[in-house]
Amino acid sequence: MKPTILIVEDEARMRRLLELSLGEEGYATLAAENAEAGLKLLGREPVDLLLTDLKLPGMSGLELLEAARRARAELPVIVMTAYGSVESAVGAMKAGASDYVLKPFSLDEIKLVVRRALDVRRLREENRDLREALGKRYDVSGIVAQSAKMQEVLGLVERVAQTNSTVLLCGESGVGKDLVARAIHQRSRRARGPYVKINSTAIPENLLESELFGYEKGAFTGAASSKPGKFELADGGTLFLDEIGDVPPPVQVKLLRVLQEREFERLGGTKTVKVDVRLVAATNRDLRAALEEGTFREDLYYRLNVVPINIPPLRDHKEDIPALAALFLRKFAESSDKTILEISPAAMERLMLFHWPGNVRELENVMERAVALSPGPVLEPRDILIDEMAQKQADAAPFLPAGMTLEQWEDEMIREAMRRAGGNKSQAARLLGLSRNALRYRLSKLGIPDEPES
Repeated sequence: MKPTILIVEDEARMRRLLELSLGEEGYATLAAENAEAGLKLLGREPVDLLLTDLKLPGMSGLELLEAARRARAELPVIVMTAYGSVESAVGAMKAGASDYVLKPFSLDEIKLVVRRALDVRRLREENRDLREALGKRYDVSGIVAQSAKMQEVLGLVERVAQTNSTVLLCGESGVGKDLVARAIHQRSRRARGPYVKINSTAIPENLLESELFGYEKGAFTGAASSKPGKFELADGGTLFLDEIGDVPPPVQVKLLRVLQEREFERLGGTKTVKVDVRLVAATNRDLRAALEEGTFREDLYYRLNVVPINIPPLRDHKEDIPALAALFLRKFAESSDKTILEISPAAMERLMLFHWPGNVRELENVMERAVALSPGPVLEPRDILIDEMAQKQADAAPFLPAGMTLEQWEDEMIREAMRRAGGNKSQAARLLGLSRNALRYRLSKLGIPDEPES
């Protein structure tokens, strides 16, 4: 059946234009001139997506959004707002909106945003079905996933690959984010297009913009000719942007524009370049903490976090270690032309007991070293050289105080810092290594008023 879109817009001409445009795309449409009428339609009609202006007579679009989400939590909502009201749009995203568009917008842009929101809704419904489908297993070449946690990751990869939605991969360094990004590309409709990878931390900050967006001849000293950036090279395919949390603020602005409008200008150029690129971003940082500290744009975060995929650390799916170790054993034995057939039970126990702070990448390095040093056809414990000091420290110290959750421990550390600082918030922030605003946010969660310091 055709998805049904409810349009709530008080300007009659715009409302009619949206009806006709979305109708031509094959959607069924319902329309209302105010929020009250929209709520009535929402209560009696099978609506798949709500498209509403934020500024409406009577009840506002934000109030409509909140009411719609209370009635149907899974309903995707797209808000429309004037160009100068980005803060209102971000507020709507916090309240549960799926996406936003800034007026004036093109009809192609609104069609893209609607299609993306419906794709995400379908993905979430399929993922819910995945959780309910006991025993179903997924297999992606190059990724070991015998554990339930990694099966869940691969289930998301299968579903998100068929959409054009932006994906945010989260996880510690070494968990395999590049492999997951490549799997998304290879299983998508873009598989025949280019797969381009860039690590923002591997490029000096002053060169990152030109690497991503290219430059024109004479844009800076040494620019003897024009050069396309990674976005142009990835046109028709996928761009994997690793360590997105370290992208500097000026580049974040241009990234936001590409995600919203699919266009940009090269460094030093005036010609607008249009691209069709699917962005997969990755981070090992807590982007929410970066938002609190003011180092990462809130509107960009919501654009990136359309489909988040959290990749667990190796210590949380140790049942995958035997298969991973066997995979690396075959790989390095073949490349070094050595006949090593198996890992002894004692050597495998040694692998299973280690806490792997470097995750799968560290396991791969340990296996490469073991194959290089092993004198016989079986890997023994003496061949498994790992960081004994790190293991002893991890074994000796409890991860958290007994009976305390991470949230409780963090709250206690904040209270302790305030005690040591005699209530001085600036000093407490320095003790904790936080910005003043980040501490104020955490204090508000604890119910501690932000009183002026004497």
